[in-house]
Formats: sequence, structure tokens, C-alpha cells
Amino acid sequence: MLILFANPTSGRGKGAKVLAIIEKYLISQNLHFILISTSSLNQSLLLLKGNIQKYPEAKVIVIGGDGMVHAAINNIENNPIGLIPAGTGNDFARALGLALDDPISSIKRATSANIDLVDLGKVGEDYFAAICSTGFDSIVNERANGLKWPHGKMKYNIAMLLELSRFQPKSYKIVVDGKSLETQAMLIAIANGLSYGGGMKVCPAAQLQDGLLDIMILGPVSKFEFIRIFPSVFKGLHITHPAVSIFQGRSIQITADAVGYADGERIGNLPLNISISPNRMKVLR
Repeated sequence: MLILFANPTSGRGKGAKVLAIIEKYLISQNLHFILISTSSLNQSLLLLKGNIQKYPEAKVIVIGGDGMVHAAINNIENNPIGLIPAGTGNDFARALGLALDDPISSIKRATSANIDLVDLGKVGEDYFAAICSTGFDSIVNERANGLKWPHGKMKYNIAMLLELSRFQPKSYKIVVDGKSLETQAMLIAIANGLSYGGGMKVCPAAQLQDGLLDIMILGPVSKFEFIRIFPSVFKGLHITHPAVSIFQGRSIQITADAVGYADGERIGNLPLNISISPNRMKVLR
């Protein structure tokens, strides 16, 4: 049994278009499926949980972006997940090596693939698939979520410009696998996947099956320098900058007067307790 867990509003309506393509394909192949696609995430999650109880071996096909993935991984049991990218960022799809604009290819792979195991990060009681972060990007997320215009990635860029002029580095206490560090930082990212924000390769060496989290710390830089090096993050070239430090760990605690985000979803105020859960999720790819 297939359960389609879809967000029709993801990607500024891309979710609805992709869902229509997937439905048409599955019907043409005489493949049975249950569709969960509502305007309320809470209602969709209730339906998801109910159908998983009824069909505990069902494959869950997520149609949407990183937010939908985040919702799914925190509300399923042992079900394998297939992902059809249809969001704005699609960073977990990038980490899985999936095609971003070929839904037919994606559903063919998801319905015929063997089950693979990948790691998940965990922050508090919640799992995350791609990146958990705090600092400047979280403040930008806060601002972007309050903007009604523009839409898509441009909203994040506008929010970044609005916040950069008044942002100041914060003091962080970090404990990685029992070793303590106190530092000033503009941004800290703890990565299971390599990117966030629609392809920003903040931790370009991160892997989904190594049992480790990659930690990137951006130390204080001038606002001009931040703008200068920002484009390099899309190719992962920022890691050579002297203000950037990257290391790995399995258990991380971060304390500061700051807020945290994971997979683009607000986690809450620090402190954060973050860990890796090896081989936690079954994926179809």
C-alpha cells in the first residue's frame, strides 16, 4: 500500500501540480494508494497516523518540501519514505541525490527501490533530516516568516538584508562529545545533510550514512565581508574562509540567548540538545 502525504501549497503551488502528475501515473499503473492532502497540517498528520495504524507496512510517499519531510519523519513509525520534491528548498532531496524536477522518475524509483537506511539528527524530542541551526539564519527565518511578500527564495534574501544591518554576533557555549568550547559566532549549523535554504552547502562534506553530525561555526566578520563570502556557500567554498570552522560529533549541546531552527521549522529558544540517530529512517531511493 502507498500513502501519498502531500502538501498542495508547497513551492508556491508546485505541490498541487506534482500531486496531479503522481496521481495520474499511479492510476495508469493500477497502483493502489491512499491520498492525504488537506489545507491543515494537523488534520493531515491525524490522517497519516490513522492510516499507518491501519497499514503498518505502507510506504509513505512525501510530496512537498523540507517542512513536509520534517512533519513526516516525526509522525511515522517504521515506514519507509519515498520523497517527491515539490518544495522551495528541497534540501533533503538534494542530500538523497534525487532529481528535483522529474516527478515521474521519482515515483518510479520510490515504488521500485529497495529500502535504504539513513541517519537522522535529533534536537530535543524532534528528528530533523537536513540541518539544525542557530544565529543569523534563524533570525532571518523569523523575519522571513513574517513577510507577506515577496515569495519563494526572494523572501529569504530580503529578510537577510533587513536583518544584517542590525545583527551582532552572539556568545555561545558549545559542548561536542563532552568537550567544551566558548565562542562568538554569527551562525552555527549542525548538519545531517549537506545543505539548506535551497542549495546552500553549509556543510558540503556531510553524509547521511556516516553516523556523524557536521558542525559549522561562522565566527564574527564584518557585514561587508559577510555579503562578500555569502555567494560562495552555494558551492561550499566558504569553508576555506578563516572565520569558518568545521568539525564533527555525535552529541552537541548549545547554550546562548538565541533561537534554533531545524529543516526550516522553528524549534524554539536555546539551549539545544542535538544528537545523531544512525540508520534511523528507511528511505526509498
